[in-house]
Amino acid sequence: MLENLNKQIRRRTKVATIFPNKESCLRLIASILMETSDDWKSGRSHLNPDHLS
Repeated sequence: MLENLNKQIRRRTKVATIFPNKESCLRLIASILMETSDDWKSGRSHLNPDHLS
């Protein structure tokens, strides 16, 4: 799951390529992480915790 998250971050930052400052890059990464967190909390993730037991 972590590798997939890193790939998503790399893919989206490559699309934007030019950031006016460091903070804008961090805002993009933070929004990706918040979106992913919401997906995991709502159960839309690819990993079902019931299968881990």
